[in-house]
Amino acid sequence: QVQLVESGGGVVQAGGSLRLSCAASGLTSSSRALAWFRQAPGKEREFVALITTSGANTYYADSVKGRFTISRDNAKNSAYLQMNSLKPEDTAVYYCAAARVEYAIPPTLTSAYGYWGQGTQVTVSS
Repeated sequence: QVQLVESGGGVVQAGGSLRLSCAASGLTSSSRALAWFRQAPGKEREFVALITTSGANTYYADSVKGRFTISRDNAKNSAYLQMNSLKPEDTAVYYCAAARVEYAIPPTLTSAYGYWGQGTQVTVSS
């Protein structure tokens, strides 16, 4: 059974930092992209960042580029999201996701991800 468990969310003031962690278990292979998505109240789930299998390539939404950094440790089956210079508009539930398969082009659509964590709340106060 595949499980993704996020941790590290919380309440932080604008300009502050948080580091999210995602621990994966049950995946038969680490050869797939890992990603972070987020969903604010009343909004659709949106792509935040992804990292390819080897960790050599990363992709970010324009809204977080330069402030967030995604990383992974395949030996620990884990992914991380370092979030700096947080803004109130970053407030959302953040989800870790693992791609269904290893895609030739790293996907940013939610439909490409078959495994999801339960989410962790990030609240940024102004």
